[in-house]
Amino acid sequence: MRKKIVAGNWKMNCLLEEGQKLTSEIVNMIKDEPIKDVKVILNPPFVHLYGVKKLIAGVDSIALGAQNCSDKEAGAYTGETSAAMLGSFGAEYVIIGHSERRSMFNESNELLTEKTKQALSNNLTPIFCCGEPLEIREAGTHEDYVKAQLTESLFGFSEDEIKKLVIAYEPIWAIGTGKTASSEQAQDMHAAIRKHLSSKYGEAVAEEISILYGGSCKPSNAKEIFSKADVDGGLIGGASLKSRDFVDIAKSF
Repeated sequence: MRKKIVAGNWKMNCLLEEGQKLTSEIVNMIKDEPIKDVKVILNPPFVHLYGVKKLIAGVDSIALGAQNCSDKEAGAYTGETSAAMLGSFGAEYVIIGHSERRSMFNESNELLTEKTKQALSNNLTPIFCCGEPLEIREAGTHEDYVKAQLTESLFGFSEDEIKKLVIAYEPIWAIGTGKTASSEQAQDMHAAIRKHLSSKYGEAVAEEISILYGGSCKPSNAKEIFSKADVDGGLIGGASLKSRDFVDIAKSF
């Protein structure tokens, strides 16, 4: 059975006290309202990793993740953070190739391959992001676009390696644009992603990989989205900064 996952991406938000308060609220809610068979992942900015790890200690359903890692192992790369460093802070997951990293920092599919290698070699689970912008969706070439992202970044990995990944689909056109992706559109793309993975690694492997939805998921639509056959959870942005909303999303399966 595929793992059900709700991952909160804080992006560049929360000062020290705010991050501690948010984490404490989430921890206390989950202790009071146990969430069965769902892995909750908190992905704060780097500066919060140590503090969040301490606050979630002992809560088995909550794991620590990071928002990015370097494609290099170590060395003279000022401002970078290696996968090994993340692991030493207790991180278990790392987001790779978020749409903001691709668009704002020009991260290529080839670079994301190297970041994924670094994550895997340091026992981190990559949450590998893919997704299309509005012009691609409107042109009707969204499936081909996303398949190319996966092929160019991931299809050089072995079967054993690919089974360790989590995929997150981000309909970029539905994030902060006022446009909304329907649960059917989410399911269609998740199914296409799984079928594409199956074409390379076989159906059995593809059926093991969790695929998360990353398009403006909130308490009001999470239950419907998560009910779809190929949607295994969500990569949550804005709603992850509101403890009540985030926990309610995690309870939506």
